Amino acid sequence: MPWRALTVTISLQNKTVLKKYNNKEVLTIGRYFRQKYGETIYKVPISIGGFTCPNIDGTVAKGGCTFCENDSFSPNIQEKKPSFKLNPRVNENPFLDMQLKQLQLQFEATKQRLENKFGTKKFIVYFQSFTNTYAPLETLKALYTKALSFDNVVGLSIGTRTDCMTDEILDFLEELNKDKEIWVEYGIQSFYDQTLEKINRGDDAYTMRKWIKKTKDRGLKVCGHLIYGLPDEDQEMMLESFNQTLALNIDSIKFHPLYVVKNTLLTKDYKKGNFIPITEELYIDTVVKSIKNLPENVSVQRVTAGIEDSSLLAPQWCKNKHVQVQNIRKALLKEGLKY
Repeated sequence: MPWRALTVTISLQNKTVLKKYNNKEVLTIGRYFRQKYGETIYKVPISIGGFTCPNIDGTVAKGGCTFCENDSFSPNIQEKKPSFKLNPRVNENPFLDMQLKQLQLQFEATKQRLENKFGTKKFIVYFQSFTNTYAPLETLKALYTKALSFDNVVGLSIGTRTDCMTDEILDFLEELNKDKEIWVEYGIQSFYDQTLEKINRGDDAYTMRKWIKKTKDRGLKVCGHLIYGLPDEDQEMMLESFNQTLALNIDSIKFHPLYVVKNTLLTKDYKKGNFIPITEELYIDTVVKSIKNLPENVSVQRVTAGIEDSSLLAPQWCKNKHVQVQNIRKALLKEGLKY
């Protein structure tokens, strides 16, 4: 991991004193890409109509995770949601052409914006919203192949759940990985089954370990998502989930605070006083402790999350993501880490 030295000259009673501050750089995903490709790579978030989740459609549970109001996390999600919903048991997908067109339009619009603002030349297509392996295999093949056909796309990042992965999908991703960089982003959230039950996750720690290991065995890159501040979890439990995630040899990690937005199951618990959101101080301390213990080869893709609109109920410190990042950056600097 690279080190940078900041030299400060201080004059004390006509004497010059040199002080050297060594800040170790955190391996962010941006630094990882620059080291590998020699230039900045941007992820282009994509939201394809028709995708849903087995935790929403009743296959494993109903209502989704208690905190889930998916529009909050998806800048490209369509205002008009399609009435059809995909699942792996569907024999045909009459909407595939529409989805392919949607994919291209979203990619081109975001690509143009990134090129104009940052001069970006290369991209990762990020299938972000909902569960992006929860569909017929032929649909996935068509969408992933189309995404990789766009100019200057170096790879894919596919957001999904471990209970929605199959050996057949891994076979296909393994083939794609021979020429492109393929990432799978798994929503882990916690490795405590009692917590997963409380948040109506519809998944368990055994399944997560099984499929993350299988994904890694195929040579694919894995990014694990953790949520800090889940119901009844203390810092020791959060850090244990972090340690168990690292034990699976992941390549990257995202940290999220649990915040309450309107129209979720968590809203009811919060309004009844049955759920108290994590404080900013505890969240920052837990993230800093986690990053301090990251292996040098594991990158960080996100240190926090938030939403800047009226749908946020609590905690209010999640309203401004920019301020959150600055506060985390300052806390890391105190530990000799540059984010």
